[in-house]
Amino acid sequence: MLISKFKFLLIFGLFSIVVLMQSCGTYKNFAYFEDLPDTTKPLVSKTAPFKTPVIQKGDLLGITIQTLDNDISSLINSSNNPIGGTNPAMPVLGSSANSSASQVQPGYQVDNNGDVELPFAGDVHVEGLTTAQAKDTISKEVSKYFNNAIINVRLTNFRITVLGEVLRPSTFIIPNEKVNIFDALGMAGDITVYGRKDNVLLLRDTLDAKKIIRFNLNSKSIVNSPWFYLQPNDVIYVTPNKSKLAATDAYKNREITIVAATISFLTLLIARVVFK
Repeated sequence: MLISKFKFLLIFGLFSIVVLMQSCGTYKNFAYFEDLPDTTKPLVSKTAPFKTPVIQKGDLLGITIQTLDNDISSLINSSNNPIGGTNPAMPVLGSSANSSASQVQPGYQVDNNGDVELPFAGDVHVEGLTTAQAKDTISKEVSKYFNNAIINVRLTNFRITVLGEVLRPSTFIIPNEKVNIFDALGMAGDITVYGRKDNVLLLRDTLDAKKIIRFNLNSKSIVNSPWFYLQPNDVIYVTPNKSKLAATDAYKNREITIVAATISFLTLLIARVVFK
């Protein structure tokens, strides 16, 4: 009879401790693409179509115009330098979270009318165009003054911000226009063990609103999402999991420790009394 009571008290004490410590346990959905079948056969999944970013007011464009005269080319392209030209250079954050100094991005800034002001060509409207379309538009204007000029146009302020439970949260300048959510997370050092892969948020500015999209990176369907490819100025936020919330809540952890120790002490104390 006494042994049965002791077993009951022991089981009760251990069960209580386990229940209280559940909040400190590991969280589910740890890996990417958890719903992929465990097979060696390649799985083909069609991705969402890539939508080329369009130029907006305030964007910074790297525009180079190469003519047969190198002196004229140097004069035209001086506005791509941080210290030259009529368009002010825009300061942006560096690609490292530990960088204390801001870097200056060169380029032509798109004004409030959607134009860029180029030497000789004057104001050229580029808002709403892709960089390829802007290249064609600028080429038509420049051809009025120079023959066989070579034009290159790219976005120099394609910025992506990654926040939350990643190794290196920061703002990153993207060197190309085709970047997806995994590219951005890779630049940020990947999601930490405290991040929820099933609850990653994307904040995107539109013309008159801010869209908030929720991703589940545990599912292979992410590659089919129309939000898989990122746009300039997108913000990615990785939410913390329960383990992180428990680890950062010092008061809660202290309470759990005290209650668990109290239950253990009472269990042993009752057992000693019962066995007297």
